[in-house]
Parts: sequence; C-alpha cells; structure tokens
Amino acid sequence: MARVTIRGADLYFEEHGTGAEVIVFAHGCLLNCRQFDAQLAAFRGRYRCIAFDFRGQGRSQVTRRGYDMDSLTEDAAGLIRALGGAPCHFVGSSMGGFVGMRLAVRHAELLRSLVLVGSSASPEPSPWRFRLMSWAARLLGVRAVTPGVMPVQFGPHFLRDPRRDDERRAWFERIATASRAGAVRSAGGVISRPDFTGQLGRVRVPTLIVVGEDDRATPPEEARRMHAGIAASDLVIIPQAGHAVVVEQPAAVNQAVQRFLERNCDRNRGGVSEAEPHATADRGLISE
Repeated sequence: MARVTIRGADLYFEEHGTGAEVIVFAHGCLLNCRQFDAQLAAFRGRYRCIAFDFRGQGRSQVTRRGYDMDSLTEDAAGLIRALGGAPCHFVGSSMGGFVGMRLAVRHAELLRSLVLVGSSASPEPSPWRFRLMSWAARLLGVRAVTPGVMPVQFGPHFLRDPRRDDERRAWFERIATASRAGAVRSAGGVISRPDFTGQLGRVRVPTLIVVGEDDRATPPEEARRMHAGIAASDLVIIPQAGHAVVVEQPAAVNQAVQRFLERNCDRNRGGVSEAEPHATADRGLISE
C-alpha cells in the first residue's frame, strides 16, 4: 500500500512493473483502481504501471472539496509529477477520461499518449436522474442505490452471464461499501462537469477512444463525436460490453491498447510525435 499527498489529499496508488515507459490508469466514478486489475496484469511485464484512487474514492482520503473535473485534473497532474511518471501513457475510464482529456490540453508535457475509455466530452445528458440517485445515496447510503447503478456501469451481457456471478457480486460490494460522502461528492463533480467539446481540437497527443457497444452512460455516438473532434485519434467499439468495458471485456480492451501503444512507440522511435489523423482501426476488434 502506497500513498502520496497531492494538493491536500492523501491519495492511494499502486505500482506494478518496471518498464522504461509509464502507463497511468485512472478509474471511473464510484469505482476504484481495482477496475484495471486485468490491464495491470497484462501490461506490467513491459511497462511501469501506476493505478490510483481519486480523492473520496477507493482507499484515498475523503476531502470536503476538490471533486470538480478541474481539481481532479490537477490532482492527476500532481501525482504524475510526484511519482516521476512523465511523459506517460494515460488510460482514463469514464471520469478518468474526463480528467485525461483535460490533462492533454492543460498539461500536454505530462502525456505521451491518451486512452479514453467509456468517456465523454459532453456535459451530463441526464443530470436530474443522477442528482436524484445522489440525493438518495446521501439520505439512505450508497448500498441503497447500487442496484440502480449496476445497469449504468455494466452492460446486459455481463449482468446476465451466470459464469460471472462472482465478479458481479464483487463489484456490487465495492460500489455499495464506498464512502457515502466520497461517492456523493464525486458524483456531484461528474454530474456538474462543463462541456469540453470545444476543447477537443486542442488534444494533440495520439489518442485511442474505446467504448462498449452497449454503453448507456457514454454511448458510441459520443465516442464518434470525440473521434471527429480529436485529429490524432483511433476509435474502437467493443462488442458485448457496457460502460465498464475494461472489466467486461478485458482481453479485447488489452488487445486494442497494446496495438495502439505499439504503433505509438514505433512512431516515437522513428521521430514522429503525433498519430496520423483518424488512423484506420483494426477491424478484428471493432466496427468502425
């Protein structure tokens, strides 16, 4: 167990592997760094992998303030600097992706590449629905709203597959036992996030956009809009996966990320610093 204090918050992080290049993994709202266990196992043999819990979530400190996307972006930038991780490959899921795209615009020197998983540049399309859930969590506790959170986080194939009962139960408990204050404050930051669509053209680092075809929270249409807005981007749509695609289809996600990283590293060794605009994606994995 390792901790670092960033901007007044005691943040939990883990390091796996000792490669020359660094991958930083940033989880989604109401989750924690366990979201990336399959990716840590897959990439630790070649990369130095860092996974952390945002303030208020997982094993990081619950603070009174600092849950808006700008503050979380500065937390992530501070953590990357404190751990000597720059320039890194930044992999952000959902809220982690909200942070990743802001890092790419405001702290581009910290990033070698960017992977946005189940993320969005748009403001929350259904804020009142989630404000009601957040109000219920504040009043009754996170466990009370977890049955409603599960079908937002996970797609129907994962939720109905009897072979994955143990995984579902584990994730239900991780969400249900989250800090009430941390969950409510974190959700508030996500719900109130401003529109970032107009800034996408300023993302210059090579970018991979990954989305599950059954993602209800950030659907493929939003991924296509981000792909259109980020010149140096690839788009991967993963079949039979919902919002938490890194958990639901880890092998497919790992394959897409590995191919992207290999192409990016090859370009860097050859002296090219940016991905080709809208590079053609591998059709073995995706529909675009």
